[in-house]
Parts: sequence; structure tokens; C-alpha cells
Amino acid sequence: MSVSEDREVTPAVQPAAPLPGIADPGPLGLAAFALTTFLLSAANAHWTNGNSAGTAFLGYALAYGGLVQLLAGMWEFRRGNVFASTAFSSYGAFWIGLFVWIRVTGTASTGHDLGWILMAFAIFNLYMLLMATQVNLAVFGVFLFLQLTEIFLAIGNFSSSAGLSQVGGYLGLVTALVAWYTSAAGLSAGIGGKIQLPVGKPLIS
Repeated sequence: MSVSEDREVTPAVQPAAPLPGIADPGPLGLAAFALTTFLLSAANAHWTNGNSAGTAFLGYALAYGGLVQLLAGMWEFRRGNVFASTAFSSYGAFWIGLFVWIRVTGTASTGHDLGWILMAFAIFNLYMLLMATQVNLAVFGVFLFLQLTEIFLAIGNFSSSAGLSQVGGYLGLVTALVAWYTSAAGLSAGIGGKIQLPVGKPLIS
């Protein structure tokens, strides 16, 4: 406050308070991606044959792999992380789209249509894989195994090859495990405690 000679009181201008920072959404986005990928890949690898309908992933494709991962992507935009925001938002939309495509349209989750979807995401994933070489080894591993997963599943669906799709399922399980590890590493870094998981250096720096 300031007081002029005629005793008029005027408020001093206060600078705007800085916006509070947000926690790293990366571990959450990776965990959402990993769990949903694991459930779908278990079905593709035929682990669920005879003991499940193979549709356990659908609800989680919408809620966890879809909405939660999309939110993680939006929070990454807020933090200025263009790579993570693009990855999480795109794959969050992938899972939401897959849920809508299967549940709302009643389309089977196999065949040439799915092959085209997987091929399109394999193209997207290819340049994300190249950019991941500048992040760290763990993130590169996620996109590398995801690239292989999408390629095998795409070819399997185009050729109606259960064998190739099953290989894609096993590669998807590996992808999920690597994503879970990368999520745990990000979580340990965020906590800042004694338990720290290495992620490796960027392949290109």
C-alpha cells in the first residue's frame, strides 16, 4: 500500500503468483500403457485360451490405457515435454479408439481393418522410436519392442496368421514389462529415495 500527500490510499500492484508445478506424469502414463498392453498381449499370446473370454483388456483400454494415458499426455504438455506428450496422447487415443471400434461398432478385434490400424500406428511409432534414441535406453526399449509388436500383429492380421499374431502377443508382453520397468524407474526418480532404477543414457546425444 502507498499513501499520497492528500492521504489517498492506493493498492500496490502485486506480481501474479507463479503456477504450482506438477509431478512427473510419465510413470503414470507408462503404467497405464503397460497394464493395458499386457492384458491385450496375454490374449494375443493365447495365454487366456480356455480360461478367459479374452476381452479383459477392453474396460481398461477405455479407462486406464485410454483416459488416464491421455491425461498424462495433457500434463506432459503442461510441463513442456513434447516427446512424452505426443506419445501418451497418441497411444491414449489409440486405446480409446480401439475400445470404441470394438464395443460401439461391434467389429471383431481381428482382420484387415485391425491390420490397417496397426500399420498406421507402426508408421507413427517408427519416428517416435527414432526420437527415443535421444531420451534414454529404457524409453528406447519400450518403443523398440512396441515397433516389433505392431509389425507382427499387423502382418498377422493381414495374412490371417494366428502364429504371427501369437508372436506379436509375446512381443507385446515384453513391451509391457519394459514399460512397467521404465515407469518404476521414473517413480523412483520422482520419490528421490535410496532405491533408484537405471534407465541408461541416450543412444544419441
